[in-house]
Amino acid sequence: MSISTIKISVVIITQNEEDKIRNAINSSIKIADEIVVIDGGSTDNTITIAKDLGCKVFCNPWPGYAKQRNFGANVAENNWIFFIDSDEEIDEGLQTSLLKWKSTNEGDAKAYSVYRIGDFLGKWMGNGEYLVRLYKKSEVRIKDVLVHEGPDVEANEVTALEGILWHHGFRSINDHVQRFNKYTDLEAEKDYINNKRFNIFRLFFRPPAKLVYVLFIRGLITKGIAGISVSFFWMFYEFLREIKLYEISKYKNNKKALTRSFQDGKSVI
Repeated sequence: MSISTIKISVVIITQNEEDKIRNAINSSIKIADEIVVIDGGSTDNTITIAKDLGCKVFCNPWPGYAKQRNFGANVAENNWIFFIDSDEEIDEGLQTSLLKWKSTNEGDAKAYSVYRIGDFLGKWMGNGEYLVRLYKKSEVRIKDVLVHEGPDVEANEVTALEGILWHHGFRSINDHVQRFNKYTDLEAEKDYINNKRFNIFRLFFRPPAKLVYVLFIRGLITKGIAGISVSFFWMFYEFLREIKLYEISKYKNNKKALTRSFQDGKSVI
């Protein structure tokens, strides 16, 4: 573990990730002053691997992504939190950037973003995205949303770090379908909670617009079958998100109508 003026706690949330967790931990050792693993209830060797690699392990029954990350920040010793997932890996360039940052003054930034690139069908997709992963917990918290959670910080308070965070997210097509199904459930529920309602125009236009954007603007058409497949998955993601919002809205409205009928003493048979 490194020693410096600025100390970082790397926080990793896990559940049954024995095949991925080792790389995530090993890539964090150079930059971490402690590595905290928050396990949601693994039944494989995830916890054993984490402990063998010197991590502090806390077991916390799964409360949701945002709450689990905030739990990890709360039990971490240091004020600066760098969080990664168990299927991510910090490359040497990002390690160098973090070590350089630790050896200098903190500056005015409350948070820092890193460039993440994911894989699919054996290919790196190339066109990644900047995600806020390093933040000062005394001033920033993970926003409590159902999905796609991140530090609740304004863009002008974030500075980008050089280097890459590799995302080894692809396991199989079947796993990808299951995760998209899970995430769109959460997306639709989040939209409904935020008073967003089903829109027929979004259903018809957002999916093909997403396909065109990912294929041509982000350039995944150059990645062959892997890139084309990812693009169609994202089109399907947009469709599922909207049609599930319709399903939730319809169910909630029917339930309200049924409740009113009972309250008014009307028969529903």
